[in-house]
Amino acid sequence: MTHRPPLLLASASPRRLALLRALGLEPQVRPADVDEELLPGEDPHDAAERLARAKAAAVAATAPAGAVVLAADTIVVLDGVALGKPRDDEDARRMLRALRGRAHDVVTGVALARDGEVVSGRETTEVVFAPMTDEEVDAYVASGEPADKAGAYALQGLGGLFVERISGTPSNVIGLPFRLVRRLGAEVGFPL
Repeated sequence: MTHRPPLLLASASPRRLALLRALGLEPQVRPADVDEELLPGEDPHDAAERLARAKAAAVAATAPAGAVVLAADTIVVLDGVALGKPRDDEDARRMLRALRGRAHDVVTGVALARDGEVVSGRETTEVVFAPMTDEEVDAYVASGEPADKAGAYALQGLGGLFVERISGTPSNVIGLPFRLVRRLGAEVGFPL
């Protein structure tokens, strides 16, 4: 078995941790304290990568030598506008009503940092929502699942009931595109 350096996950996301564990990895969780607001006029696709790089750099500043820091930021984009995590239940309802019966992009920026080097990229997946009734929106919001999810839904949970189809990498919609992580990992000497 290949020796791997320590992996630090610059995220508190249980979904990202579960995805890494599914790959047989056991990272140390070190959430980054970074302002996740988009800059005025910033394209959401660019923002996802910028935020991932900022998170990786923040955690790498205190990482032990040789450790690999993995950071990611996922943004749901509808009509060119970023849908972040809902502020409250009414905001979640607003987002879900806007998404229902329509296509949107899920973009995840990923950055890996090791010994002063930062590599990054982004993955975009198109998601098409099925039509949803107001009652379905209300019931889904009442489940609590949308509370901390970009775009107010989780593909891997109850939200998957409303996803008609996806075009792209499924793991990207959950928050960590495997093929991009694999490519970036190879660039910093962390083969998967």
